Amino acid sequence: MVAPLAISMGDPAGIGPEVIAKAWARRDSEALPCFFAVGDVRAISQVWAGPVERIDDPLDAPAVFRRALPVVSVVDGGFIVPGRPDVEGARCALQSLEMAAGLARSDAASGLVTAPISKAELYRIGFNYPGQTEFVAERCGVARENAVMMLAGPTLRVVPITIHEPLAAVPTALTVELIVARARATARGLVRDFGIENPRLALAGLNPHAGEGGAIGREEIEVMQPAVARLQAEGIDIVGPLAADTMFHPRARARYDAALCAYHDQALIPIKTLHFDDGVNITLGLPIVRTSPDHGTAFDIAGQDRAEPGAMIAAIRMAGEAAARRAAAL
Repeated sequence: MVAPLAISMGDPAGIGPEVIAKAWARRDSEALPCFFAVGDVRAISQVWAGPVERIDDPLDAPAVFRRALPVVSVVDGGFIVPGRPDVEGARCALQSLEMAAGLARSDAASGLVTAPISKAELYRIGFNYPGQTEFVAERCGVARENAVMMLAGPTLRVVPITIHEPLAAVPTALTVELIVARARATARGLVRDFGIENPRLALAGLNPHAGEGGAIGREEIEVMQPAVARLQAEGIDIVGPLAADTMFHPRARARYDAALCAYHDQALIPIKTLHFDDGVNITLGLPIVRTSPDHGTAFDIAGQDRAEPGAMIAAIRMAGEAAARRAAAL
């Protein structure tokens, strides 16, 4: 039997507790795998009147899951007010993430789903990672460049090659080695976590019209084409660089399994346009399964019963499917 999933609760003042609880409430109608939350129980009870039950051992989660949302409790996050993040809540969020990641690494959980955090608050307590992806990668002993952030929805999967870089820094950051590392991890992840036997990749150009043969920039010629040639020589099915403005209409999306994009917004604008409510952030290249809903803390609506759980449900489902594939491959 596959172990339950661990869900770190994220910032207790954000919408993480609410969408986790609402996902549990829809566990049967959505056919979700067993999961348990890790965090401050009070954060859920403040925004949801449903049943919650503390557990000390993830092995107890399957029995509890039928009647209540199981929660592995961490040290409380101080005085929690939905929509009002603070330092104590950030400490609680970090402890929740650390514990949930540890449970996944030790196989006590079959995968990790991370609810949204406030990086601004975490930075105040010394958190020095660009995001949860890099934190989890380090805890798993994986180099940052080998942990690939993929955003996935029902009709599109995208991978930003450079992530949280100022746009002016992207041309320098975009190297042959980085493109090759991202593409390799993406191809392996599509096989391992999505069951795609022969994945097809498409690389988006950096410049308008993919550089127009050098007339609008030379990154495609000097960096991207050599990377594609190296990958093709390794047997990876990849095309490009392609003009990004014609890569995301339905006929184009049917030609590839994942699009590798030069920078953050080139990847996130199309995925959020198509799958704002059910997009999932999945980290490829890790020894554990890790997913996250593709949205933030939404402090402006926290505690108002307005948060839609669709992305959290999708993240739980994707994590469960990936964990099951990995277990079957053992």
